[in-house]
Amino acid sequence: MSRNILLIQNDPAEAKAVQEALIHSSDGPFQVEWVRSCAEGLKSLTREGKQEKPDTDGIAAVLVDLFLPDSRGFETFDQLFRAAPKIPILVLSTSQDEDIAKLVVQYGAQDYLLKDRLNGYLLLKTLGSVIERAANAEALFEEKERAEVTLNSIADAVVSIDISNNITYLNIVAENMTGWQLDEAMGHSVEDVFKIVDATTHETIQNPMTLAIQQNRAMSLTPNCALVRRDGCEAGIEDSAAPIHDRRGQVTGAVMVFHDVSKTRAQALKMSYQAQHDILTDLPNRALFSDRLSQALVLAQRQKTKLAVLYLDVDHFKHINDSLGHAIGDCLLRSIVQRLLACVRSSDTVSRQGGDEFVILFSEMAHPEDAIVGANKILQALSMPYLIERHDLHITVSIGIAAYPDDGAEAETLMKHADLAMYFAKESGRNNYKFFKSEMNDRAVERQSIETGLRQAVEQKEFVLYYQPKVNLETGAIIGAEALIRWHHPQRGLVSPAQFIPVAEECGIIVPIGRWGLREACRQARAWQYAGLPPVRMAFNISAVELRHKDFIDNVHAILMETGLDTRYLELELTETFLMENSESTAIVLQALKDIGVQLSLDDFGTGYSSLSYLQRFPIDTLKIDQSFVRDITTDSNDASIISAVISMGKNLHMGVIAEGVETKEQLAFLKEKKCPEGQGYYFSRPVAADKFAELLFPAPMKAA
Repeated sequence: MSRNILLIQNDPAEAKAVQEALIHSSDGPFQVEWVRSCAEGLKSLTREGKQEKPDTDGIAAVLVDLFLPDSRGFETFDQLFRAAPKIPILVLSTSQDEDIAKLVVQYGAQDYLLKDRLNGYLLLKTLGSVIERAANAEALFEEKERAEVTLNSIADAVVSIDISNNITYLNIVAENMTGWQLDEAMGHSVEDVFKIVDATTHETIQNPMTLAIQQNRAMSLTPNCALVRRDGCEAGIEDSAAPIHDRRGQVTGAVMVFHDVSKTRAQALKMSYQAQHDILTDLPNRALFSDRLSQALVLAQRQKTKLAVLYLDVDHFKHINDSLGHAIGDCLLRSIVQRLLACVRSSDTVSRQGGDEFVILFSEMAHPEDAIVGANKILQALSMPYLIERHDLHITVSIGIAAYPDDGAEAETLMKHADLAMYFAKESGRNNYKFFKSEMNDRAVERQSIETGLRQAVEQKEFVLYYQPKVNLETGAIIGAEALIRWHHPQRGLVSPAQFIPVAEECGIIVPIGRWGLREACRQARAWQYAGLPPVRMAFNISAVELRHKDFIDNVHAILMETGLDTRYLELELTETFLMENSESTAIVLQALKDIGVQLSLDDFGTGYSSLSYLQRFPIDTLKIDQSFVRDITTDSNDASIISAVISMGKNLHMGVIAEGVETKEQLAFLKEKKCPEGQGYYFSRPVAADKFAELLFPAPMKAA
């Protein structure tokens, strides 16, 4: 603490007496700077104020006689106080001027001493007290200032009240949140400035600061509270309040720290909504639908009513995504949702399960058959054309229906059974609905067993290729072979392709199976050539799933390079139905295959809905007449006419034509008469293993009587 004293005294004798007392203090000497006029004192104080980083302690106090040569009375104090308001001033006065001394004390002087009663002890005691009080006051001021800065710097609002529930403090954040300035709020009741209500009911809630005073403990707001601002607006808040105690532990008020949680609550509500709704369609998602279905089941059980779950899948939706892009697909899904919502009641629920799958809850039905009305309405509404960004789109859907209580009493069971029924609706030709039947479970188990077996079959190499010859009907020579895949199951034996190929396509296993089959077929064709056998064109059937795979073209090229088979000896067979459904994207893939020299054949021709304009868009080399037409050509004039037309069309379009399913001599005779170039079927040979087929390739021609 500084012990530098500025003494302003004109009388040398009085000044000397003061100096002697201060210099010889028993507590340690004071450093005294003596000046004789107010002007000199002001000069010293001004110099003191300019020292930002003084080498020694500054002036601790001013001892001044108010009556100086250049200044007298109150004027002396006023000049000194204005120059250094933070330095304590102790006035030296005569008894006659005591009234003036008392006046200056009222205006800021720390104290006064009467010169005629002055002694060393009184001077030292008074001066020490003055310096200590000033230091304490400065420290308190700085502490208060720091506290004020701190409270105004934090992100939380702070408000305090006294024991009478009147506002005593608001920081800046609290001012902004309440709409009250501190000077306006001071003395107002806390209920006026800090009104709290329930955010849902808007009922007034007792202020936690009042409760903190009453119960003498920390209190928190109940959840979902809102602060009503001065302008009537509301803001969600969270807070805690605590009582304020004096030195004796008595409650003197309370303080509360709170913050605005409006954005946090809004974000929480938004996140909760998003967690329960589909982002694309804004429909309830799987989780929310499951909850609603569970609640509906409880209500149906209590009220003895029925309900139905409809599992809906858009047929061939992936084709639209692949050919037109996901943006078009998303727009189509949103349009589908609008139509679905128009088909149901407000009490029903439409949910998107993911992708192109939807589930609909028909609640409070009188009979399970009531779901048929809704299903038919949906089928009709969704079958109408969709105009999406200049694309005229047509879709169909497959619907599976499971009803409570007939098909299950639990949500999970109903969902599973509706899904199974939808799967069988697809198997039945799509664009229809199927009610769940118990035997579907057995078929589903069988399908799952096949899928599991297929995954093992790929790893265990349980597949083998058989080869069926393609014959030139004019010469009887074998000109090609169709590679047909077979599955030798370790327990089941030989599994029919009709059993496992659809399952493989649905679960995607067809891709590695098809890749293996194509490589093996190409390898075998090249092996026959190495053995000196006549080269034949190897045909291999490609599924829609394989053709859509992003690496399909690269894989075909890699297999040809790996096996060394010339591209002109590879023929890929495609189904007519798939070709028509994916015309835009398929045309690009087929042209890429033609660019590398691969031959293309259209399988099962006549069973789909192709047109001449479509056929001209694709680089097809050969049309395969489906065996269903060949079977009855000798007895059914319509089939005979169709075959004649296809043969003629192939010739006009410069395409090859091959009839499959030739089994009798009469069928062969008809085809030869109509100038059909090629044939394939049991009449020539059943599919055989590679070594048996090699025997067929010797120069002796196939019988073609």
